[in-house]
Amino acid sequence: MPKTNSALPDDYLVRLQNAIRRLNGCESKYVETVTVSQPFLSFRHNTVWQGDVAVFEVYGHSKAQRAYAWSSMADNEEAQYVVVLEIPPVSSPQTAVQAAIAAQIVNGTFRSP
Repeated sequence: MPKTNSALPDDYLVRLQNAIRRLNGCESKYVETVTVSQPFLSFRHNTVWQGDVAVFEVYGHSKAQRAYAWSSMADNEEAQYVVVLEIPPVSSPQTAVQAAIAAQIVNGTFRSP
């Protein structure tokens, strides 16, 4: 079970909300933060991704009622914001991370730790 965490700074949450607005054209309200650890299923059980995922209710989107958002550092040391809407098969912070990793693998931008 993922751990709930509420220690994200307000300015970071605002940046995530701005990313939701910019990428999906809808407003949002912060709900909670969940710590997610995504293992790579192999004989070594390596962790592919670990971090805090902010959960938001979204308003004004035709299909989604929630969004999951976080940031990561790009190769150029600039923060990149990831937003995944809760549209099946995405149904939780964990599946949002899985979907984002799968999309990065498909488009060739995935970097393992």
